[in-house]
Amino acid sequence: MNSITLSELSERIQETIKLNFDTPVWIRAEISELRENPNGHCYLEFVEKDTNTDFLLAKSKATIWSSTYRMLKPYFENSTGQMLRAGLNVLVAITVEFHGVYGFSLNVRDIDPTFTIGEMAARRLKIIRQLEEDGIADMNKQLDFPRRPQRIAIISSPTAAGYGDFIDQLRNEVSNFAFYTRLFPAVMQGEQAENSIISALEKIFDHSELFDVVVIIRGGGATTDLACFDSYELALNCAQFPLPIIAGIGHQRDVSILDMVAHTSVKTPTAAAELLIEYMQQTENEVLNLIADIQQVVQYKVAEEHRFLSDLKWKIKQSLQSKVSKKSLLHERHKNKLKSVVRLHLSNQQNKLVMLEKSIESHSPAFLLKHGYTITTLNGKRITSVSQVKVGDKIRTFVHDGDIASEVV
Repeated sequence: MNSITLSELSERIQETIKLNFDTPVWIRAEISELRENPNGHCYLEFVEKDTNTDFLLAKSKATIWSSTYRMLKPYFENSTGQMLRAGLNVLVAITVEFHGVYGFSLNVRDIDPTFTIGEMAARRLKIIRQLEEDGIADMNKQLDFPRRPQRIAIISSPTAAGYGDFIDQLRNEVSNFAFYTRLFPAVMQGEQAENSIISALEKIFDHSELFDVVVIIRGGGATTDLACFDSYELALNCAQFPLPIIAGIGHQRDVSILDMVAHTSVKTPTAAAELLIEYMQQTENEVLNLIADIQQVVQYKVAEEHRFLSDLKWKIKQSLQSKVSKKSLLHERHKNKLKSVVRLHLSNQQNKLVMLEKSIESHSPAFLLKHGYTITTLNGKRITSVSQVKVGDKIRTFVHDGDIASEVV
């Protein structure tokens, strides 16, 4: 029986590979794993799956040595606007190697970013079509936007500059509208962003009755950090969310899929705050116009009733004078009937005035206090920001049935 050693077998395999793969070969594959070494090397795993069943057809380890990776990484990311990461389909030039100890491996020598751009565009179009076929692409847009969007659930990184810009814009508004905000922290870039944002949405959903709108914001950053916003699962959760969603994820490129399914999309977190302020300003103007209309109607009604009563008094006087000569019984009957008519008319007019008073009262500050709002003052001046008070200040909070004295601690 003829036999060879393991090292001889390895040498034959090496010779066969060198003979058949003496030049780089371009291959299409999906990156299933990607890890950067502290020395600058990049270690990958390529896979190929059946397009219909997702069954794994092939898998191989690969390496991009640091000297090549320093050039390929920025070239790919600047060309595609995407990070070189797991989950991307790529077209790469590789050399095939076999080592007697380390086995079979692929070394990446070049990459074609135009292939990945086409794959990303096709994937994005597929997601958009799927959302349309599912009939949910415009679901969030069809929700009525609240007239007073004051209770705001915010999804953002707590350290993001965009979050600070959003809060500052709400607080610095000269009209001093009262906004009640709550942050639901989330990772806003990278591979964890999709699940993190969906988790934040689920937490808001559990308390959706406490909020008017949801704002998803992130402050600028590289275009390569925005891939998570082209996710089908994230779009699915946003499109079906029961509250209007405002997307202000801070970018100037083409809109993301999140922008497409959100109720309203703006370019920056600051623009999202300005949108909320604009809605509040519109509502305030409508209320002021309504109050002016009510005052005008009341003044007109009062003047009209005065004229009516004056005419009625004159007619009563004329009627009484013309009937002085009639018999006292007939005179008394007419007099009582006339009094009844006057009383009935006055009662009707009084009821109208009461209804007008109630309508005016429902728009007054006292009415708002009865429904849970409060007014807090320092030295008789209304407090609209925590920056107006300091420790030890004596403040007074007015509620519908009295006031409460407090000390700032």
